[in-house]
Amino acid sequence: MSEKNTVVAEHHDEDAAHLASLGYSYDAKFKRDMTFWGNVSLGFTYLSPIAGVYSMFAISLGTAGPPMAWAVVIALIGQFFVALVFGEVVSNYPVSGGVYPWSRRLWGRKWAWMNGWIYVVALVGTIAAVSYGAAPFVSAVFGAEATTPAMVLIALGTLVIATLLNFSGTKVLSWAALVGLIAEMIGALVIGGYLLIFGRQWDFSIFFDNFGIGLDAPGGYLGAFAAAALIGMYAYYGFEANGDVAEEIKNPSYVVPRAMRVTLYIGGFATILLTFSLTMAVPNFLAVADGTVADPIAVLLKEAFGPVYPVAMMVIVIAFISCLTSLQAAATRLIYSMSRDHFLPASNFLSKFNEKRAVPTRSLAMAALFPAIILVLSLFLEDALTAMVSFGTVGIYIGFQMVVFAALRARILGWKPAGKFRLGAWAYLVNIIALIWGVAAVTNILWPRPTGGGWAEDYLLIITTVCVVGFGWIYMLVSKAHTKGDAPAGDASGPIKVVA
Repeated sequence: MSEKNTVVAEHHDEDAAHLASLGYSYDAKFKRDMTFWGNVSLGFTYLSPIAGVYSMFAISLGTAGPPMAWAVVIALIGQFFVALVFGEVVSNYPVSGGVYPWSRRLWGRKWAWMNGWIYVVALVGTIAAVSYGAAPFVSAVFGAEATTPAMVLIALGTLVIATLLNFSGTKVLSWAALVGLIAEMIGALVIGGYLLIFGRQWDFSIFFDNFGIGLDAPGGYLGAFAAAALIGMYAYYGFEANGDVAEEIKNPSYVVPRAMRVTLYIGGFATILLTFSLTMAVPNFLAVADGTVADPIAVLLKEAFGPVYPVAMMVIVIAFISCLTSLQAAATRLIYSMSRDHFLPASNFLSKFNEKRAVPTRSLAMAALFPAIILVLSLFLEDALTAMVSFGTVGIYIGFQMVVFAALRARILGWKPAGKFRLGAWAYLVNIIALIWGVAAVTNILWPRPTGGGWAEDYLLIITTVCVVGFGWIYMLVSKAHTKGDAPAGDASGPIKVVA
């Protein structure tokens, strides 16, 4: 056996032994085909700077003016602390499914059920949102009319493409994510670089001048900036997906924490470059604020790239589809992980594998079916899509903070991380900062703001969140879903707890 093959075999044995120590036999269902850069690409395309910035740029700029760009810097710092906590947790528990198995080991069954439930619903809503968000760019490439039925049809088409890519197996998923990373980086560098060199209308001083925008907002300019800061909060989640596929990577205890950090390094660079370069290229901020220019990015790109505008749109389409594919991959692993532990209805059905593809195809089908249902319902119930899309981001942030809080609690109770990535003496400080940041972010996202549509629309996100959490809690108590199966739980800081 060659030296390279010997190393691979040793990693295989070590990974199998680690899984076995966590209560899961390594039965070769998943193939460890994903490389380090494939894992980084998965997290990066889930994070998707292009999708995040393009979705929120006009709203944030019109709400608080150019200083809103600082929000992407603040959010990057806050989320980096969260990624450090996640890195230590996944290094200790490199199990498929992400926040659900981490919560299960750090706290217990009820906490894990609620986090899994909230995160599944959030991912379903986000998948629907991203597929719908891709539709205008697809229509721009092909010159299709942007009617609501056409947008829904295009969104369903992008969802089918993502599902086929996921069905093709880990190696194809890894390559698809890598293509998405390359497309996004080209898009960020070309668009951002071109606008900075040839399209810049202002100097850097504008990022300290609000041009009078947001002064009359509730809470004054601070309130306006807090609302505009959602561009940063929407931009930096996705590194959790690095850990969702921990059973598909060699030496995940070392590789995944590193991939999480690199995902944020690259994603942060691309997001900051795009946000700052786009802002400096906008000729009239007041026109964006008063709605005269509803889509400043489209105007900038058409003026900057002229006849190659469709090519720029195609790069954006690839970014959206890659983001959608990574989101669906994360949702699939989460559904599979919960069904493998018999936490979900029809768990035996959902946990079945396609042995040839090494993909949990029935869980994948659910990660396609439910977003598709939301998209179709939006034709008849517009608020259904709005509610689910709105919950997507806050649900993901709540899921993140349930892990961060569980990790802090476990430390206090005596948890001693034993993975290959450990925070050591910095653990408590990093964990506390991550929790403070996350609570502030969740509060800011949930904060009701005037929309002009009445109190129901102003409080729609809070109402949706209460309904999702309340339904999950009641279902758990009535069905006793958290008592099913015998997978270990609550053993991070002491003996395994079977029911707690």
